[in-house]
Amino acid sequence: MSVQEILADENELTHLLGAQQAVVLSTRIRLARNLEGFPFPGWAKPAHRKEVAERCIDALTKLPRFRKSHVFKMGDLPDLERAVLVERHLVSKELASGKSGAAVISRDQTCSVMVNEEDHLRVQVVKAGWHLRGTWNIAEQLDDALGASLGLAFSDGLGFLTACPTNVGTGLRASAMVHLPGLCLAGHMEKVTRALSQDGLAVRGWLGEGTEAAGNVFQISNQQTLGLSEDAILRHLGGWVKTLVDQEWNARRKLAQEEGERFVDRLARSLGVLRSARLLTSAESMNMLSHLRLACDMGCLPEERRHVVDRLMIEGQPAHVQARQGAELDSDGRDSRRAAAIREALRDFPEVGPPTA
Repeated sequence: MSVQEILADENELTHLLGAQQAVVLSTRIRLARNLEGFPFPGWAKPAHRKEVAERCIDALTKLPRFRKSHVFKMGDLPDLERAVLVERHLVSKELASGKSGAAVISRDQTCSVMVNEEDHLRVQVVKAGWHLRGTWNIAEQLDDALGASLGLAFSDGLGFLTACPTNVGTGLRASAMVHLPGLCLAGHMEKVTRALSQDGLAVRGWLGEGTEAAGNVFQISNQQTLGLSEDAILRHLGGWVKTLVDQEWNARRKLAQEEGERFVDRLARSLGVLRSARLLTSAESMNMLSHLRLACDMGCLPEERRHVVDRLMIEGQPAHVQARQGAELDSDGRDSRRAAAIREALRDFPEVGPPTA
């Protein structure tokens, strides 16, 4: 099976099939699970990993949400196709870097399950916009179905058993992908990151741990799983996301009011460069697309254009650019193809106007 099918299929994050919101790009629930009676993947012999993969893939493909799903074995994929799956947040860098793991991905790409990563199963559900409880409900249904068919490693005293102690208990990572240009431009992100960390939340970049916040986009997620219920984890994250949304909007409005024409000029310059540049690096495009998204949110551009910007943020990543071209490119080749695709997508965008939001 080819990753080209992933690029061709419509999904919430690139085709405006889900609810969009100004600050929260997407909501993710991830559950770490292991099969009872098998060693964790890091300690397992090849025969164990193979049996676990066969059992998990068989169980997953029988579930309604995974009918006609994409099944990828990492060892069968070229490096470029694995990189596309990472950039689309469908698999982790860790799974993609190995040869023995696999991924089962629903046709609409909202549900993906990694097999034989750090744990036997990493169940992930992603929804566009801010839908914490709805996303959790889907993940819980998948978890119940897998538990009934596979038998999961569980301790009455500790909860779900995982390879890393930080995941023991609920095995739950709940996260929000948030766009925070206002707080970044105002110079408040260091203070915000410190407050979140002190209250048990992790702040990561666009592609997760160890990556930069390209385009002013951050992942906010819980760090503690042991000793907390799923409901407590969700309420804690939800409270902070609401606070972040309020703070971000306050920062945006203050910037627009204090900077006046300079605020509009910054956004207009980004649109001008994107519509005329012949070479664009990934970092350049992400930062300027962040300004366009801010323009849509603030009423400087029509709100219905936001989904075009969101799609370009995803499809402008290096592996996506090369996969669309159908060949590996050097850096200049990628920058040229990225610029051409962005110019075409923004060709009929109107001029940036004053903020109305």
